[in-house]
Amino acid sequence: MTQKLLRSAIIASAVIFLRLSTVAQAEIDGHGPDAWQVRGVASDNMLNARMGSGTDYPIIETFAHNARGLRQVTCVPYYTMAHPINMTGTGYQTLPSPWCLMQSADLAKAGWVSQHYLVADSYIPVDSATVGPDAVPSDQLITHAQDLVRALYEADYLSNLGGPQPLAPENATNYFTTDAAAALHAQQLGADALYGTQDFDGAVGEPHPDPENPMLRGMITLNVEIMNFGQAHTAVFRLRADPAQPGAPLRIFRIEHGDWSFP
Repeated sequence: MTQKLLRSAIIASAVIFLRLSTVAQAEIDGHGPDAWQVRGVASDNMLNARMGSGTDYPIIETFAHNARGLRQVTCVPYYTMAHPINMTGTGYQTLPSPWCLMQSADLAKAGWVSQHYLVADSYIPVDSATVGPDAVPSDQLITHAQDLVRALYEADYLSNLGGPQPLAPENATNYFTTDAAAALHAQQLGADALYGTQDFDGAVGEPHPDPENPMLRGMITLNVEIMNFGQAHTAVFRLRADPAQPGAPLRIFRIEHGDWSFP
């Protein structure tokens, strides 16, 4: 198994989001997003939910093409962090496509759907105005910045399950300033910019405001604690309004990992 494939397998099966307290203590909060939404289904169509994990099973429910707040009960095939490490590259690649048992937000519907049609409920960041009469207060901008960084890590996790790649040129400006997105494409850093390394095996913390300067002259600073192969480090995200994009949305313009940074 190549290092890149191993890294993808580990991320797809074991990225864990930690809830950090103000004293930097953390506890496990589960794996993957708490809510999901349907994507990739035409607006005049529905997502079929089946009795079992595959198209051989009968359709028992449908979810709307834009259904949100779905709850995930379980997915198959099931594997933990240790399993991909013990697989050969061929063994991992021959696993069947994931299917997930999903429930509607009101719990009225349930059925198995292909993971291909699911993304985190927060995958598409909701933009907030940073300038003009509709600009939101600074505390709300900080919360929006946290949502944006969290959505970036969730989208990277889901890209390994068949979802859109957030760092691809067509998607990068959803998260990064225009200049940073161009630099990301030119330097071809990929997920290294998010984790600070080519190979990742560990956990990612909940984005939290820098305790000393959470917002200074329009720049928001967030810290994300990363545990990789038992070693901890802090990724520092810098965000500001991007006037090059319509509405000057809040975007990431710099990520710092100890002794190196992007861009």
